[in-house]
Amino acid sequence: MKTYTADFGVSMYQILAEDGSVRGDLPELSDDKLIEFYKWMLLTRLYDQRAFNLQRQGRIGTYAPFSGQEAAQIGSFAALKNTDWLATSYREMAGLIYHGLPMEHALLYSMGHPDGGKMPTNLNVLPVQIIIAGQVLHAVGAGLASKLRGESNIAVTYYGDGASSQGDVHEAMNFAAVYKAPVIFFCQNNHWAISVPVSKQMATPTIAQKAVAYGMEGIRVDGNDVLAVYSAMKYAADRARSGEGPTLIEAVTYRLGSHTTADDPTRYRNETELKEWQEKRDPLIRFRIFLENKGIWNEQQENEWREEAKQKIDAAVEKAESHPKAEPSSFFDHVYADLTGPLAEQKQDFVQRLNQGEGR
Repeated sequence: MKTYTADFGVSMYQILAEDGSVRGDLPELSDDKLIEFYKWMLLTRLYDQRAFNLQRQGRIGTYAPFSGQEAAQIGSFAALKNTDWLATSYREMAGLIYHGLPMEHALLYSMGHPDGGKMPTNLNVLPVQIIIAGQVLHAVGAGLASKLRGESNIAVTYYGDGASSQGDVHEAMNFAAVYKAPVIFFCQNNHWAISVPVSKQMATPTIAQKAVAYGMEGIRVDGNDVLAVYSAMKYAADRARSGEGPTLIEAVTYRLGSHTTADDPTRYRNETELKEWQEKRDPLIRFRIFLENKGIWNEQQENEWREEAKQKIDAAVEKAESHPKAEPSSFFDHVYADLTGPLAEQKQDFVQRLNQGEGR
């Protein structure tokens, strides 16, 4: 019996080459919108750097940097509506901030404050999920619910290449395809699942080609090309809203920093590889060159935008650090509507010990 391995390789969609030149059809976006994209990418890059420094100063807890992935997040979130449902991991703070999450709220999350875990009620955003792939199934449920209600809202779930190896992702994609749920599976392939490279996570050359097995559309896009990401997400969103079902998008990007501030990437990552992505594929540099070639970017504007961004970040840090501290015993309050007997006893004992000065 003859056997063979089918090749479902998916080519990568790109509009801006790595040198900022145009190689594809540009989306219909005004100059003001293009500048807005860049300013948000710049703001979130500076936010990420500041948050990393805050962690090193002991002012926030363990932090997951996202530098290098700004185009994948800003470009994709920009193609969505404010009413769409979002289910993200802990590394999508750039996109969430663009979508309307105040920076001080994001900082409270990193501080471990209970209020940081509550998403603003004006956003259809599920609580940020730290369990790998734990949010993916929930997005399918939200998307299917919108479909059953006859709403135009879609659901988008964000996860990484490491999460794509989890069983929950398989279940979610299969269910979404069977019921043609209006869901977009947005996988940010940043090449590393902590210390495990993509080549050791899967046998397929791409993540996007896995869509074939589920009977859904699959797109592989240059995740460091904000315009290509925007176009890919808009296409997938239009499909979902028109009843054509789910789409898997693989955004090929790179994690420039560590997995978290508890990680040392120099122990497993090649310095030459990192330098290649920093110097030749940085999404901000690529887009900045494109804007400069269009005549809508210059050094003076850059300095003004940076100063404006830093002032916004400073204000957010001040707000977060002046936010009322959480009552230590409050973590008992939202498990059950009425506290069970054993938990009530534990809370009483906990408060008693706190009042005696223990554990402070």
